[in-house]
Amino acid sequence: MALTKEVYQTYVDILKEELKPAFGCTEPIALAYCASYARDVLGARPERLCIEASGNIIKNVKSVIVPNTGGLKGIQAAAAAGVAAGVTERMLEVIAGVTEEQKKEIRSYLEETEFEVKPLEDGDKLDIRITASAGTDEAVVRIAKSHTNIVYVARNGVVQKDGMCRCGGETGAGEAVKCGCASKEAGAAQEPGAGEADRSLLTIEEIVAFADEADLSDVEEVIDRQIAYNYAIAEEGIANDWGANVGSVLLKTYGNDVKTRAKAMAAAGSDARMSGCELPVVINSGSGNQGITVSVPVIVYAKEIGADEDRLKRALLVSNLIAVHIKYGIGPLSAFCGAVSAGCAAGCGIAYLLGGSVKEISHTLVNGLAIVSGIVCDGAKPSCAGKIASSVDAGILSYYMYQEGQQFYAEDGIVSKGVEATIRNIYRLGAKGMCETDDEIIRIMTHCD
Repeated sequence: MALTKEVYQTYVDILKEELKPAFGCTEPIALAYCASYARDVLGARPERLCIEASGNIIKNVKSVIVPNTGGLKGIQAAAAAGVAAGVTERMLEVIAGVTEEQKKEIRSYLEETEFEVKPLEDGDKLDIRITASAGTDEAVVRIAKSHTNIVYVARNGVVQKDGMCRCGGETGAGEAVKCGCASKEAGAAQEPGAGEADRSLLTIEEIVAFADEADLSDVEEVIDRQIAYNYAIAEEGIANDWGANVGSVLLKTYGNDVKTRAKAMAAAGSDARMSGCELPVVINSGSGNQGITVSVPVIVYAKEIGADEDRLKRALLVSNLIAVHIKYGIGPLSAFCGAVSAGCAAGCGIAYLLGGSVKEISHTLVNGLAIVSGIVCDGAKPSCAGKIASSVDAGILSYYMYQEGQQFYAEDGIVSKGVEATIRNIYRLGAKGMCETDDEIIRIMTHCD
C-alpha cells in the first residue's frame, strides 16, 4: 500500500522523537534532570531538597544504580547527582559527563544536604516535583507525562512556567497536573501534545508499508545510533560481570544458537544498564530497556543471516514503531511490563528481516502478546533482564509458531479478531485493568500495609 505524505512524515517524526540517547535508567535520570533544572532556577546550590514523586517513579528508582555516582542507588542519589554534577541542557544525558572529582562531590552533597522525600498522590503516573531551597530563596520545578517534560517552574512564588503537559491539559500553580488524558477512559486514544507527532496514526499495516517504502536517509541518523549504542552495551553485558548476568547464564546453559543469542544479548544489555554501566543507550517509549529489547535481537539475527544494512534498518523501523504503537495506549509507566511490548515487537522485526509480510508480522505480534502479557512491572532492577529474555523468547517463538501453521485465535483469552483489536485490548489491560495491580506492587515495594 502507498502511504500518504502525512502518515509518512508522522512516522519519521515519531522515530526522531522516540529514539533519543539516554545515559542511565530514565526514571532516576528524570529525577537528576529535574534537580539540575531546579538548581539552575534557584541560582545556587540547594541546601534543602523536597522531592515529591509518583509511585511509579519511586518504583523505578528504588533498586537501580545511578550511573556515574560510584554505585549509589535511590531517589536522593539521583537528585544529588543532578544538583552536584548535572548539565541541564543535556536532558536525558544530564549526568553523562561526571568526573571523578564530581563523584566525590555527589557523595558529599548527599551527606550535607537536608532531603525530604514524599509520595505525590494526585498527579500522573510519571510525575516529579522538586522544591529546592537555599537561605530564604526557593525554586519549584515539576516534570510530568514524559521524562523531560517540564510543566511548572517557579522561583520565590513567581511562576515562570505554568504550561501544557504533553496531552494538551493545563497545569495550575501548586496543583496536581490536570490533563485531558488523565480523565479519559483507559484504552482510548490520547491526544498528541503540542508539536508532537500523532501516534494514533500508527497501524501494523502502515508500519510495514513505511518500512518497505522509507527513504532511509530520513531516519538513518537515529537508527544508526541505536544500532551502535545498544549493541555496544549488550556486548559489555556479556563480556563483564553485571547484575544477575542473565545473558551469560543463557549462553552457558542454553547454547549458542541464534535464538538464544538474541535473547541473551538483549538481557545482557539490560543487566549492564540496571547495574550502573556508564554507556549510553537509545531509548524507545521513554525506556532504555525497551530500546535495547526492540533493537538488539534484530541486530543479532541480521548478523546471523548476513542481512545487509538496508534490510536491518528497515526491520528496525518495524520493531521500533510497533513497540511505540503498543505503548502509546498504555502510557510510559504502568504495571504492564514494557519488555513485553518491546520483546514482541522485536519478534516482528525478526519476522520482517526473514521476509515476513504484514500477515506474518501481525500473527507474530498477536501470538506474542497472548503468551507474555501477564508479566508485571515491579520497577527497574536486575530482574528486568530475565523479563526481557522471556519476552524476546516469546516474540521469536510466536514467529516460528506461525511458520509452522500454529496461532492463537480470536476469543482465546485477550485475543480478538484482527491485530489492531488485540492491541486495543492490551491498551485496556495495561492502562485500566492493571491500575490496582500497580498500586499493590508499589505498596509491597515501599512496605506499606
